[in-house]
Amino acid sequence: MIIAIIGLGLIGGSYAKATKSRTLHTVYGYDLDQEVMMFARMTGAMDKALTDELLAECDLVITALRPGAALQWTRDHAAILGRAKCVLVDICGVKRAVVGEMAKIAEENGFRYIGGHPMAGKEQGGFVNATDSLFDGASMILTPDANTDLPTLETLKNYFTDIGFAHLTFSTPDEHDRIIAYTSQLAHIVSGAYVKSPTAQKRRGFSAGSFRDLTRVARLDEKMWTELMLDNREYLAEELRILIDNLKPYLEALEENDAEKLCECLREGRIAKASAGGN
Repeated sequence: MIIAIIGLGLIGGSYAKATKSRTLHTVYGYDLDQEVMMFARMTGAMDKALTDELLAECDLVITALRPGAALQWTRDHAAILGRAKCVLVDICGVKRAVVGEMAKIAEENGFRYIGGHPMAGKEQGGFVNATDSLFDGASMILTPDANTDLPTLETLKNYFTDIGFAHLTFSTPDEHDRIIAYTSQLAHIVSGAYVKSPTAQKRRGFSAGSFRDLTRVARLDEKMWTELMLDNREYLAEELRILIDNLKPYLEALEENDAEKLCECLREGRIAKASAGGN
């Protein structure tokens, strides 16, 4: 296939690197940062810089951009995508904010579209941190609709597994956003709030794995995460309220010096973790 990757940051850059190192597909890349474009070419992460002429030749287009930018790029290039009759996959971290409009643009212009979201990442972004192994063992979420045909899904399954994904997870945009509010967005809020304690500045020599694990994702791109969180504000606010309510009994137990209540809170957390599974 000929694959265009729009946006060569951590995720888009990793798609490019994994595609070139693990498949025989051709990659055309595009990024606003010309230095990134130069590095992508020099490191072999792409074959050519994407142009409108080359876009018309593409079989698969991946937009690794923020939601607003992904929508605008698609609107601007919809006619070319239609001539190519390609498959477009956006990999935005929210889906309700983009899927409806993307599907409409695709239908009006004659190309295929499916929403996606790779369950992989790092706390440090940018092409320099992109790797060809970022997706190893990860889940690739797709949000097919009534217009998604089986050959398209088969093509995408083969491609995503070839570059390291362990499996595909199918979801609706609403289900995706509801669960991502908890598994991803809430975790970033908790991490950022936790590390704001003045004690964090005095922790050297007193911290180990627990501190590292809980604070890792506080190192984020605040502009990108602001857009993602506001696009999903209803579900995220709901999860944040649940967390605040769940924290109150711990505080009460400590203030009341109530060992039985504190032990019960901790026991409930242990059981909930066992029920949720995972590492």
